[in-house]
Amino acid sequence: MTELICDPAWMHGALTAARPQAISALLRYFRDMDAAEEAYQEACLRALDSWPRNGPPRDPTAWLILVGRNATLDRVRKRSRDVELPPDDTISDLDDVEAPMVERLDGSHYRDDVLRLLFICCHPELPATQQIALALRIVSGLSVAQIARAFLVSDAAMEQRITRAKARIAKADVPFETPGAVERAERLAAVAAMIYLLFNEGYSAGNDPARAPLCDEAIRLARLLLRLFQTEPEIMGLTALMLLQQSRLPARFDAAGEVVLLEDQDRSLWNAKLISEGLALIDKAMRHNRPGPYQVQAAIAATHARAATAAETDWAGIDALYSALERMQPSPVITLNRAVATSKVRGPEAGLALIVPLEAALSGYFHYFGVRGAFLLQLGRLTEAQADFDRAIALAATPAQAAHIRQHLDRLMQDAR
Repeated sequence: MTELICDPAWMHGALTAARPQAISALLRYFRDMDAAEEAYQEACLRALDSWPRNGPPRDPTAWLILVGRNATLDRVRKRSRDVELPPDDTISDLDDVEAPMVERLDGSHYRDDVLRLLFICCHPELPATQQIALALRIVSGLSVAQIARAFLVSDAAMEQRITRAKARIAKADVPFETPGAVERAERLAAVAAMIYLLFNEGYSAGNDPARAPLCDEAIRLARLLLRLFQTEPEIMGLTALMLLQQSRLPARFDAAGEVVLLEDQDRSLWNAKLISEGLALIDKAMRHNRPGPYQVQAAIAATHARAATAAETDWAGIDALYSALERMQPSPVITLNRAVATSKVRGPEAGLALIVPLEAALSGYFHYFGVRGAFLLQLGRLTEAQADFDRAIALAATPAQAAHIRQHLDRLMQDAR
């Protein structure tokens, strides 16, 4: 076991997986976002020193919470020897024994802390973009660069957005308590958006073992949301969407770790249990007759899931669904996705015509140049296609994305011979 703990990849994965629950619990203790983050970072540093020498704790999350809390309290004592510590009722659970904490964690004592913290981050004092960015940073530990990529803005702009959000919460003296039913309903859309961005960050990472667990965490949070809002069709749609997308994970990469396109995937590898759950949820949501963006996206994923082979895919139906999604939620990224469906129905020229006007808005977006390069390749415009593929590789966020574009380039070079 000690040999496993010494592996840096294992250590990184364990610390990443523990972060949401650890940060949530530490925020409950210290009622300050910066203090909770600092406590978690201190605990991580001590874990990197202790675990290789002493072996793993029974529960890494419990260990990180306990060590982060005690290290911060020790630091407070050293800095403020003459200042009285906060009363016990504001710093809960001061015992220094790991076992009781492990038992509570195993009993899901802290599991709902993560969802509670999401609703706190999505406080109406903050603009929607700051709510989601703060939740992604505080709860899920995504880097500023990762969040900036999700919002298609610069790292500097996102850093300012997160800093302002923290300052605004501190200035407004936002209570770090579970919001009531009305407040939860008011913040629901922002929490749902955050969960989906969290899922997308893990999904886009492909087979990166450090970030792949983000998909499972997002699905877990969506299921918790669904327990709170059992008749809300958009939360059903969100959960269905993530389940259906996650069902394709076993077929998305080949043995060498290279991306396998949807049309080339071995559909027998798709997770039938996740598909059944997702299809049942989207069917239930649509019976409410209150369509929304997550339901439409889930319906698109369901159309793919119901096709036994790529050739049987109802691309006309998918094109129509993307048209509906564009009307509900206009976005250059949605138009880009619709263009792929349009090209399947009316050819690459029609797809290209849809996305040419999007270049200014998506100039930093990997997928835009990958899709445009693919359309140009199909149209025989090889020089232009190669230029777009080169730009896509330069913008790729993961090795898998870059390798996928290189497959197109290799095909282009073979055709040019």
